[in-house]
Amino acid sequence: MSTTPPPGDRIAKVLARAGIASRREAERMIEAGRVTVNGNKIDSPALNVTASDKITVDGKPVAEPEPARLWLYNKPTGLVTTTSDEKGRATIYDGLPEELPRVMTVGRLDLNSEGLLLLTNDGGVKRKLELPSTGWLRKYRVRINGRPKDEDFAPLRQGLVIDGERFQKMIVTLDRQQGANAWITIGLREGKNREIRRAMEDIGFAVNRLIRVSYGPFQLGNLKSGEVEEVRRRVLRDQLGLDVEVKPADKPTGKPTGKRPVRPQRHRTSAPKNPRS
Repeated sequence: MSTTPPPGDRIAKVLARAGIASRREAERMIEAGRVTVNGNKIDSPALNVTASDKITVDGKPVAEPEPARLWLYNKPTGLVTTTSDEKGRATIYDGLPEELPRVMTVGRLDLNSEGLLLLTNDGGVKRKLELPSTGWLRKYRVRINGRPKDEDFAPLRQGLVIDGERFQKMIVTLDRQQGANAWITIGLREGKNREIRRAMEDIGFAVNRLIRVSYGPFQLGNLKSGEVEEVRRRVLRDQLGLDVEVKPADKPTGKPTGKRPVRPQRHRTSAPKNPRS
């Protein structure tokens, strides 16, 4: 016998959409007794709430959730992609513009990697972009030490198994030799920890620079190191199928040029510059 689910959304999801915390962090806040609904303290996230419910966290009313937003960020090297670091290292959040709301990263780039990192204020958007089923191609410009030949990359194109972990096939193009180093372009559709570095080490090459240049339809383009740029709502609607209100300024005018749209709200952070190539 089927039962009708209660109206509304789970409380942790609502808190995440309001920018209070991630869904997992919100669940911990609930279990710690920091959240009330309609004046009653709750201790379980297994509760649906609607817009008519009054929610507080630490005694403060929770504001209406912001619409889903997405930013492009050119991550410099030397920053970790976490909100805090047990080793005291600088994080990407140390240099983001103060006017940005609470944001989460879509996936990660390790300490020594740089380039395109997507930021969002919406947990649902984060999960949608990270799902393996999305299958979006991520492209990287990679510099390795040595003088490789194109056939050296055959194992990467066929798919590797390293320490019992299977890596999907990669798209690998040998671009140019630059002194003792070579530049290559790699495309992959998954994001396992240090995947490119581990794959290169397995075939005998060391990566000394790694730059992500695209994530699905989103391009790094001319975004400078440490800069943040918001994606237009029209792009969110067209690329992600999100039900977002498109403002007149977001609507295309005239004939398409084929160029990446100019997006508003570009900011420079105080993060360190990229090393020279």
